[in-house]
Amino acid sequence: MIDKVAVVTGANQGIGFGIIKLLCKRGVQTVYLTARDEKRGTEAVKTLNSKGLFPVFHQLDITNEESIKKFEYFIKNRHRGIDILVNNAAVACKTFSEVTYDDAKNVINVNFNSILTMEKYIYPLLNDNARVINISSDSGHLSKLKNKYWIERLSREDLQLNDINDFTSWFLDSIKNNTFKKEDFTWNFLYSYVVAKIAVSAYTRVQQRNIGRGICVNSLHPGFVKTSMTKGTGLLTIEEAAEAPVYLALDADTSIRGKYIWYDKAEVDWADTSLVLNYVDEHTMKEFLQKIS
Repeated sequence: MIDKVAVVTGANQGIGFGIIKLLCKRGVQTVYLTARDEKRGTEAVKTLNSKGLFPVFHQLDITNEESIKKFEYFIKNRHRGIDILVNNAAVACKTFSEVTYDDAKNVINVNFNSILTMEKYIYPLLNDNARVINISSDSGHLSKLKNKYWIERLSREDLQLNDINDFTSWFLDSIKNNTFKKEDFTWNFLYSYVVAKIAVSAYTRVQQRNIGRGICVNSLHPGFVKTSMTKGTGLLTIEEAAEAPVYLALDADTSIRGKYIWYDKAEVDWADTSLVLNYVDEHTMKEFLQKIS
């Protein structure tokens, strides 16, 4: 057994479920499967129990500060700390190419702002040399932006949280004020998701610079995975998609920190907007676009 405590958010299905499954198979002693929905979370644990794997369920709504505080209290009184934290919980846009203010605000809140609240209450519980994995996306690479001002500002070495908050506010304000321009983006769809995941990838660099104590913080594109979010299309199973995050949690060298990692475990320069990161075949992409449009 590996004497570590691991926590994965949004883990009752999809990539999070795959990560829980592999952490248990690798022998991590205490693995917390957290989810907002208690029924779905306990059902997920029962499914794994039937396979001889025994994670522990704890209810956790990462958009609810009180829920996070309850989890903080539980961990603080049960364990010496957390060794592995996977910020996985996410939500996609409700519509494919059109964007509304309420949906955009929700996507950014769930995918990015929740990490800030987790940082406030849960990061102080991280043990020295812990590993934090922020699940991002290929959508979260800076090449998905065309706006030169934001490319330059977000790629600065002295990037701060206020820069990222200004970026998400700029986007939300553009929706509210009808000044939004599709020309600011490389893709012509899922704009809110792109903004949220770019924020996640960018803030990973800030977190690593500030956190200390030998803790490694990395963001990760887990691949195009067959989940409910992708309507069952994709190139990877959840088990295959779990391999890279578990590698970062258990096996990666400690020199890998503050990086943007691809699903094949390779480091990718997050700020290089000249990179062409197309890896999905035309047939699969067409199938996906048809399902979500």
